[in-house]
Amino acid sequence: MWRRSLRAGYRCFGRRSVGPKGFWGSHAVRACSAPAFPAGRITALQAVDLWKRHFEEKGVTEPDHSSQYIIAHLLGAKTIEILEQKKLTEFLSQEKIEQMWKLCTRRLSRMPVQYVIEEWDFRDLTLKMRPPVFIPRPETEELVELVLSDLQMKQTDGDVQHTCLEVGCGSGAISLSLLYSLPQLTVIALDQSQDAVDLTRENALRLGLQDRLQIHHTDVLKDAETVLSLCNPVSVLVSNPPYLFSEDMTSLEPEILWFEDHTALDGGKDGLKVIKQILTLAPQILSNYGRVYLEVDPKHPPLIRQWVEVNVEELHYVEARHDITGRPRFCILQKKKSNKDHELDLD
Repeated sequence: MWRRSLRAGYRCFGRRSVGPKGFWGSHAVRACSAPAFPAGRITALQAVDLWKRHFEEKGVTEPDHSSQYIIAHLLGAKTIEILEQKKLTEFLSQEKIEQMWKLCTRRLSRMPVQYVIEEWDFRDLTLKMRPPVFIPRPETEELVELVLSDLQMKQTDGDVQHTCLEVGCGSGAISLSLLYSLPQLTVIALDQSQDAVDLTRENALRLGLQDRLQIHHTDVLKDAETVLSLCNPVSVLVSNPPYLFSEDMTSLEPEILWFEDHTALDGGKDGLKVIKQILTLAPQILSNYGRVYLEVDPKHPPLIRQWVEVNVEELHYVEARHDITGRPRFCILQKKKSNKDHELDLD
């Protein structure tokens, strides 16, 4: 199956979406010169080539994929590869040409393609996208696969209904993928951004998954008591939190720096600000032997292991898993059985 995927410009940098509405508003329209409107008729392939060359001249990342995804979207397809050659060599209508120029001019401003076409694929789902909500990356599909594999193994042990908590739901990619794959699962999703909460809810409704999903506008750093009150013990806590080092924020590509939510990217001086809070709360949220699954910076796993051993005795650091590029990208931790439960066993 053809799937949409942009490479390094959108993948490997860290985590999530961009900042306050004021920040988004100041960068939504940037000075950029589009190529002249074609004087005569033009085919889809000619339009793709014209815009590819213009993107290259202006330094836009992924110039070929950018123009191809936009024309495919306008012609009702996910990718250009699945369009019939006849459709690609037909002359575009004036309306399609105007739409192409409008969308490509947005891309010229360095707006990510996902925001330009207002949707993107994540695993088996097509999700609505809009700034400043974080755009899900390919690595996070691997995080979902880790959680699914463990939960599917648990379900073979009996007809047990599990509950999962996601901290930082963004567009809903992780929560909705889990719900789509596991009919018995229920999910509680939290995000500090109202934009993210609204988009997750919209995507859940579009996919018909809203009945097994609770969504809350809550900041795990500021509202710890609220987070704890929302969660009966859950068997899984999953998060792709902000984990970039603050000093790395200014070196991000414009697509990320100008359009995605900084609070979903910036993990503080050591990239661990939100991660430490999640791990501090985890023992009070998880059931016995419940697990935490985190996507992190490749430098983080040994730091997380050391910090947990010193600061959170109720958690056991299980392992780090590597992403498809061979980097340590995911941390798995497990709650130990509490002393209270040991005392109950003795009784």
